[in-house]
Amino acid sequence: MKKTLIIMLCSLMNLGAYAQNFDDFFEDKTLRVDYIFTGDANKQEVYLDELSSLPQWAGRKHHLSELPLGGNGEITMKDKATGEVIYRTSFSSLFQEWVSEEEATRVRKGFENTFLLPYPKKDAMVTIDLKNVYHKVSASLTHEIRPTDILIHQRGTERITPHRYLLQSGNQEDCIDVAIMAEGYTEQEMDLFYKDAQTACDALFEHEPFKKLKNKFNIVAVASPSQDSGVSIPGKGEWKSTAVGSHFNTFYSDRYLTTSRVKSIHNWLAGIPYEHIIILANTDTYGGGGIYNSYTLTTAHHPMFKPVVVHEFGHSFGGLADEYAYSAAPSPQYPYEIEPWEQNITTMVDFGSKWKDMVSEGTPIPTPVETKEADLYTKVGAYEGAGYTQKGIYRPTTECRMKINEAPVFCPVCQRAIERLINFYTDK
Repeated sequence: MKKTLIIMLCSLMNLGAYAQNFDDFFEDKTLRVDYIFTGDANKQEVYLDELSSLPQWAGRKHHLSELPLGGNGEITMKDKATGEVIYRTSFSSLFQEWVSEEEATRVRKGFENTFLLPYPKKDAMVTIDLKNVYHKVSASLTHEIRPTDILIHQRGTERITPHRYLLQSGNQEDCIDVAIMAEGYTEQEMDLFYKDAQTACDALFEHEPFKKLKNKFNIVAVASPSQDSGVSIPGKGEWKSTAVGSHFNTFYSDRYLTTSRVKSIHNWLAGIPYEHIIILANTDTYGGGGIYNSYTLTTAHHPMFKPVVVHEFGHSFGGLADEYAYSAAPSPQYPYEIEPWEQNITTMVDFGSKWKDMVSEGTPIPTPVETKEADLYTKVGAYEGAGYTQKGIYRPTTECRMKINEAPVFCPVCQRAIERLINFYTDK
């Protein structure tokens, strides 16, 4: 009996190791999956739109069956023959934000969403789950991937968008590949775009932990041209024809700058190795947006360009939450009885899973706001006011890059969260 148990345990250990061997299950290609998320505040659904093949895989080749973060949604790929999980990833989406808006109570809408998966060698099953604010699955779709399917669109083999590397620390297998795209720059303005892209790149690596881990990144500037110069500002009646159709006034918020044309983003990038996306808008109007594992989009010519692009990348790359608070009312996105999945805010439901270990002994919880300049960004506690609401949600420090533009750094908790994520993607 004991011998049988040992044999079974060894088999399970070998199976787990086998699942982490990228070459056993995947080709060095990308499977791009386009979905439509549809619904309203009461009911959501997921539909498959299109499958595409890209000529190389720029993502991780290890920790394949692990999630980088919780996110507001998950994608799981299983080997069809064995049912074994061979890849998982997580994400958030503009659609899931919209569902909590008042508009979603009276109209149904559809949103484009695109995700990059490693290309399976054999038939596979993919399940995509959307989660509500209580972390429960609100919509799900399972579909089959047949890698030999002739209707999988072959992209990225010709007509590659002009691009230029701003930082090339290694090959795509060893580094995190970030594409910086042009939005609202005409063909004649591409020299300006490359200059702005370099500014964004420099701003990012002025911040820890990106600074000390710079050698784990490749940054490529992609010159996606627009017919018009500038971007759309519906609140002023200004509409432009641009590369990815971005606009201000998302959800009727003046400074919320996003695009719902997600397929256009990925079409411009086809054939260029990329995992994460920063989109620079050719405008001096203040605004931006960042969606975890989707994209950062921010204005390039406002005086706050540099801190804002870093802040928004904290959202899209790091999965960090906003730490500012502007309402006494509870946020519909963060119910008090649920611990947020974002690593830099807490409702105290499960503070032990967040940064409790970084709080010095004797620090009061909640923690009084610091007034000493030296402690504003470094003294870790639990400061009330975060996640858009002034009560019941807590942040790690008095000030942080995820709270105010004037903060020169990410707080220690945000730095640790980002560093863990970088290591997850790059450590073998």
